[in-house]
Amino acid sequence: MAKKEKQNKKNSVPLKEKISWQPTKQQKFAIGVLLILLAVALLLSFVSYFVTGNYDQSQVNDVLNRAVKVNNWLGKFGAFLSDFFLYKGFGVASFIFVRMLSLTGVYLILDLSVTKLKKIFFWDLYLIIVLSILFGFFWDLLPQLSGVVGFEMNLFIQDYIGKVGTLLSLVFGVVIFLVFRIKISVENVKNFFEKPAKVLQEEAELAASEASPTSTFENEYSVEDTSIPVENGKNEDDFVLREDEEELSKIELKPTSSFEINKEELKPTISNASELSLNAKPNTENNSQSLNIQTPESSKEEENTTESDFVIEKYEEEESVTENLAAKLVQDFGEFDPTLELSNYQLPPIDLLKEYSTGGITIDQNELEENKNRIVETLRNYNIGISQIKATVGPTVTLYEIVPEAGIRISKIKNLEDDIALSLSALGIRIIAPIPGKGTIGIEVPNNKPTMVAMKSVIASPKFQQAEMELPIALGKNISNETFVVDLAKMPHLLMAGATGQGKSVGLNAILTSLLYKKHPAEVKFVLVDPKKVELTLFNKIERHYLAKLPDTEEAIITDNTKVINTLNSLCIEMDNRYNLLKDAMVRNIKEYNEKFKLRKLNPENGHRFLPYIVLVVDEFADLIMTAGKEVETPIARLAQLARAIGIHLIIATQRPSVNVITGIIKANFPARIAFRVTSKIDSRTILDNQGADQLIGRGDLLYTQGNDLTRVQCAFVDTPEVEKICDFIGNQKAYPDAYLLPEYVGEESGTSLDIDISERDSLFREAAEVIVTAQQGSASLIQRKLKLGYNRAGRIIDQLEAAGIVGPFEGSKARSVLVPDLVALDEFLNNEQNHN
Repeated sequence: MAKKEKQNKKNSVPLKEKISWQPTKQQKFAIGVLLILLAVALLLSFVSYFVTGNYDQSQVNDVLNRAVKVNNWLGKFGAFLSDFFLYKGFGVASFIFVRMLSLTGVYLILDLSVTKLKKIFFWDLYLIIVLSILFGFFWDLLPQLSGVVGFEMNLFIQDYIGKVGTLLSLVFGVVIFLVFRIKISVENVKNFFEKPAKVLQEEAELAASEASPTSTFENEYSVEDTSIPVENGKNEDDFVLREDEEELSKIELKPTSSFEINKEELKPTISNASELSLNAKPNTENNSQSLNIQTPESSKEEENTTESDFVIEKYEEEESVTENLAAKLVQDFGEFDPTLELSNYQLPPIDLLKEYSTGGITIDQNELEENKNRIVETLRNYNIGISQIKATVGPTVTLYEIVPEAGIRISKIKNLEDDIALSLSALGIRIIAPIPGKGTIGIEVPNNKPTMVAMKSVIASPKFQQAEMELPIALGKNISNETFVVDLAKMPHLLMAGATGQGKSVGLNAILTSLLYKKHPAEVKFVLVDPKKVELTLFNKIERHYLAKLPDTEEAIITDNTKVINTLNSLCIEMDNRYNLLKDAMVRNIKEYNEKFKLRKLNPENGHRFLPYIVLVVDEFADLIMTAGKEVETPIARLAQLARAIGIHLIIATQRPSVNVITGIIKANFPARIAFRVTSKIDSRTILDNQGADQLIGRGDLLYTQGNDLTRVQCAFVDTPEVEKICDFIGNQKAYPDAYLLPEYVGEESGTSLDIDISERDSLFREAAEVIVTAQQGSASLIQRKLKLGYNRAGRIIDQLEAAGIVGPFEGSKARSVLVPDLVALDEFLNNEQNHN
């Protein structure tokens, strides 16, 4: 029985307690912020309604249609809110809703009791109704101030009590609000009008008090309506005031004079009458009565000071100036501007580019109709039905999107690539089966009259001019005739390949031109490698603006393959140095580092500096691999793997896309690739890991991929005279003193200069020299075999022979060259060496 009673008690918990929800402080704060933001949104939409409401009125019913445009500051949401509250609702009185929402939000943020707002909300709602009906009454004079609710309620009341009765009711409603909410009474009105008379009276009393300076502090306060009993037989100086709370509560202190004596010392503070303590103390010096008016707080302070003079002073802790110093520097000097040294630099104007009079894409309706009929007929010959076909005309090719009938296999259509090309007599057909993201199959057919894509039209497009990218590149136009813009910083490296004469060099010029039109010289630097020596020579004119080079080198554009190795290794040193700077600054990439440096949070005295982007461009990579091999591939692989975070990006172009040039290491670190026309499907798979590049039509027609999808783009054409004009315009402006200098790289020397001293030479030095001169082959293995030595000793002897000038330097896998022709010359050489020493 007892267990059942306990269970019944547990089950008999009131429903209110079960479903009651008490929000936490964090939840209250979040809801409060939401309500305040909603109140701001209401206020902005209401204010905007009176500016743009006339235009938006006809658009409100179509707010769900994305094509509809409204002028409200909060868009369609604001237009809907303002129309709902101001026009269909209570009119101008709806502004009180903003007050109600903001008050609720403030109470929730400050964690105050929201129940205190019940009275405020009641009178706010009351005022909303009264004001809406009042403005509705004056609809003919002020139609914008009343909403539909106020107007209809006004008409409803007028139908029963008429206009006069409605007006009297509204006056009564306003009076009710003023009396019960504003607390206006007849006495308040009377005092308001009598106030000037009181002011004049106080001025007269002030003048009288100044005329009679004999008034004392006792005249400052007068005690009225109190009866103080005095005991018989005692002087008036010895009277005692009763500290009864009821009597003291009746005491009123009225100022009778504004005369002040020792205001800094006296300063009586009276908060309530019950806190007064009136003590009459005899004064031994002048036997005069003194009246002390004190509060309990002041009396306690006096007791504490008399008991002990011990004072505790609390010092505030000093603030940390780590961030404040940077903020102060930014406030005093502004953010660091890397473009300040060339502050007058102007980006090249678009007029420098040539405008080819192509007139845009010309659509030949007959050609489109013929191609469509031939595609449909060819597929019908193989029993492939088509339910829908659509054509998209591009600059060089037209995309025909077909939807096959149900039950048709895609592979069956894809195998008909050559048959469709035969029927259309086209240069190359490319079938995309299926098109990614669409339920269609694409057939790309070259146009009979391809349209040239000018670089000027691409640079002038809003898509490029308004691109918010770190390193924007305008490649050309895609098959839908839209400007194709990509970000080199997101790629982060680009591999270009294609047969000779298919547009690689023009593509490189388009990439460099895009960056020159968008970035300041302080923001990007180029390292140009041109083994062909003629493709990139035009950019020599902008050496001190945009180019980077090794110290103590004459030309910034590298044409000698032996210097490429030093440049690549120097870039690796620059990469390591930049990573050390990022580690010290505690950031992850170059963008965060430069932002922190601009905010002056990094001290240049500690080696920090603004880091520009560095773009390495190699025009013919296959030639470097043939001459240098692993010495080039290793630093390029290092840069491709690590350099993206510190702003070094690679663009490598080659005309021989074979596996020994584009190796697995290179392909793994170059996700973004551009393929111009190639001669075989194998080359296409080498570049793109997919076929299709062999079906391109050349002259700048390319496939771009940065993952899985292939995008067909017609590369923008920029001619040599256009590049020359751009470089001349930049080169004629003020430049830096020198090109951007890369870190110095010292190559590893195979020989050594430590064994020049003859006394430190090996005992078998002469025998080894005779062996080498006799065989005319300088190698350590020959010395090992002939003199039966170990490899280490033979290597030291070879270094000593090189230091003496008998053999040449290390030449890779080849044997060293012997500089002494025969034994006679060797004897003469060694004897002369001994005589000199």
